[in-house]
Amino acid sequence: MLSVRVWLRLAILLYAAGVSLCAAVDTTCEFFDNTECEHPENCNATSRFVMCKDEQQQDEGKRSHCYALWKNESNVITLVKKGCWLDDNDCYDKSECYEHEEQPENGMFYCCCEGNLCNQHFDHIPIPQPDRSTAETPRTIPIDNNKELFRSLMYSLFPICGIALVVAVTFYMYKRHKSEHIQCFTRHKTEHVQIPTQDPLPPPPSPLLGLRPLQLLEVKARGRFGAVWKAQLLNEYVAVKIFPLQDKASWLNEQDIFTTQLMKHDNLLQFIAVEKRGDGLEMELWLITDFHERGSLTDYLKGHLLKWSEMCHIAETMARGLAYLHDDVSGRNGEYKPAIAHRDFKSKNVLLKQDLTVVVADFGLAMKFDPGRSCGDTHGQVGTRRYMAPEVLEGAINFNRDAFLRIDMYAFGLVLWEIVSRCSAVDGPVDEYQLPFEEEIGQHPTLEDMQEVVVHKKMRPQFRETWLKHQGLEILCETIEECWDHDAEARLSAGCVEERLGQLSRTVNITTSNTMDITTNQQTPPKESSL
Repeated sequence: MLSVRVWLRLAILLYAAGVSLCAAVDTTCEFFDNTECEHPENCNATSRFVMCKDEQQQDEGKRSHCYALWKNESNVITLVKKGCWLDDNDCYDKSECYEHEEQPENGMFYCCCEGNLCNQHFDHIPIPQPDRSTAETPRTIPIDNNKELFRSLMYSLFPICGIALVVAVTFYMYKRHKSEHIQCFTRHKTEHVQIPTQDPLPPPPSPLLGLRPLQLLEVKARGRFGAVWKAQLLNEYVAVKIFPLQDKASWLNEQDIFTTQLMKHDNLLQFIAVEKRGDGLEMELWLITDFHERGSLTDYLKGHLLKWSEMCHIAETMARGLAYLHDDVSGRNGEYKPAIAHRDFKSKNVLLKQDLTVVVADFGLAMKFDPGRSCGDTHGQVGTRRYMAPEVLEGAINFNRDAFLRIDMYAFGLVLWEIVSRCSAVDGPVDEYQLPFEEEIGQHPTLEDMQEVVVHKKMRPQFRETWLKHQGLEILCETIEECWDHDAEARLSAGCVEERLGQLSRTVNITTSNTMDITTNQQTPPKESSL
């Protein structure tokens, strides 16, 4: 006969095999969705059953769950959605779908569970609070033992309280010292103010902290400060830019720019929220913004030619966004937006809406120019080498507001050249898309390469002869030359370029045969100082 120990081992093996077999079985959930109904109260949506693996195409090793989302208004329950959910730790080993939160912040109740059709029934069951009035009456201690008990408690609790006090004071002193050290390190040398005791640039409260679920779908782009994901928040898509912990300074700077007063504009990327995910060294810093499916101008130009009207629309809305960023703006209720320099303007940081309207994005290196504040010891040689102005490449920047805005205008001229290079209004074939200076020095130039070409040889990307034979493109080429002028003070301002492009798109008409009529009284807006 087998011993008890052998029987026990066999039982454990059979149980593990059963668990593995169960984990391999697909989960079936009840599915329901009335969010597309125009009038939910009259919605005729019906429930059905779905297999989670087929519906979500989940990866191997991921666990499937079921969920339910509903509203409770004046004790009237309105079901919003039911379906499958992919691998959420909060749903593990829950066989029933219950919401325990007293009153969710967004008014939507949510529960998830694990098991076939476990979301068929759902309910809101708040965690009961203990009733002190009905609590058990403590047992009376005999009077003779009171003194002995008090003495024992004193002897045992006093050392613990003393140690806790010492730890608390030590921790407080450490945090204060660390905060002061950070403040001293990051403060501008030219400013002599009292060091604050709180962390600089505290993140604003996120309006989405109470909403769930937010699910990352796919990586859309990667840059020096992190990756940009397409994510889903209930029924809409958003963009989530994820910064690693070592790039916290860029995350703080970008949210500071986004949360500046009067930063809402049709041609600037719109901010939604910030969040911190994870703990310790694994912490991720999230920046949540609007999502634009067409992606960056760089990616769009690689695969598309531009009609004359499309090119004018992209160029004009791009100039409008940069001009608003550069402007000092005062609101009706005392709000104020100072001038802001982008400092990394390039076609990769220009996004396109569905109708090809431009939104300017990526403010990780941007700088605000508040009245009465100097630029301090800000490092001037930042940005993308290919788009650096001559004064940046040779380290000869004047650290003032006007100088930084003129640097943006040099980069703007290069991006405008990229747009013109893919316009189909010219006679003859259109070249394949190339980055500025790619023809001269290739795809991966060094700082020394850019200094040699831009500073010493004073070269710029070439204009094709066919462009100069087209009257509208010839005007654009003149504007480009005035944007990337070697003399920074001779460059056009963003407002002047916006005015020129707007007048060009209104006065130049392209017929279906790609011929052009220009009004005889057309006058190009005069060149003005960049600021």
